[in-house]
Amino acid sequence: MPRHALVSMLLAIGLLSLAAASLADDVKPKAPETAFSGKLRPDILGISTESNAESARAIFDSLFKGHTDTKTDIQQQKFGNGGANYVAALNFSLPAGSKQNGEMLSTSFSSPASANRAYFVARNMTFAPDQQPSKSDMIKEIMGKYGVPTIVGDQHLYYIYRKGSIISVGGKYKEATALEAIDKPLDPRAAVKLNGDTVRGSCVAVVKRAQAKAKEPSAMLTEAKGANCDGVLSVQLVPGTPADRVGIAQFTLLDVKQLVSAAAIDGAALATGQSESAMPKGSAPKL
Repeated sequence: MPRHALVSMLLAIGLLSLAAASLADDVKPKAPETAFSGKLRPDILGISTESNAESARAIFDSLFKGHTDTKTDIQQQKFGNGGANYVAALNFSLPAGSKQNGEMLSTSFSSPASANRAYFVARNMTFAPDQQPSKSDMIKEIMGKYGVPTIVGDQHLYYIYRKGSIISVGGKYKEATALEAIDKPLDPRAAVKLNGDTVRGSCVAVVKRAQAKAKEPSAMLTEAKGANCDGVLSVQLVPGTPADRVGIAQFTLLDVKQLVSAAAIDGAALATGQSESAMPKGSAPKL
């Protein structure tokens, strides 16, 4: 990205942050509930569901610093009628080349009323042919960072969070067993245990659909409310050449609980603002 464009982008985000802060003074931001806490707070490149647009942008800038072919998409929205603009999504991408790994980062944020928190974070890495890591090394790194997954298969490691913990369905994966299971279909017996006796939506299906949908809360809220979990971390490892190498790695973090909580906070703030704006503004005349 040209230097003048980067400077302009930073100034724009700075102004948006000031506007969001001004709005925050009016609506008194409230932090939404989250699926994650303490040590069980997964992140992607340091971006967690505690991150806001400003802190996430700083990480994006640092990662892509020095690259001239970066593409940047900063999506802005207005909070309510006549409200200030805020950063609702950040998308950075770096094209893959014969000697360069491709990188795509995407983060979606709630409104300033709910503290502008990230509820969806995704990272897609496309490895250059001569830089493809082995599956065993990738699984070792993933489990070293995030712990033991809930279920493995269909090219994915899934971490399903409920009530502050990673759900276990009886499969105590080690690196070797996860490597053995990664390219097999998901174990249907484990899937049944994962969903239990409830009729709520599968979190595996919810995160897959979230990857393909528009990331606005309105497009994701119904499924999030019906999901049988509080949060999901999904890591997909697409085979490279040869098949024991990884060609593409896709990381997706979805805080289901935070999405639902933020939507409730935003709705209440909007309703309050609309009620106040509907009140008469006149004052008593001088008598």
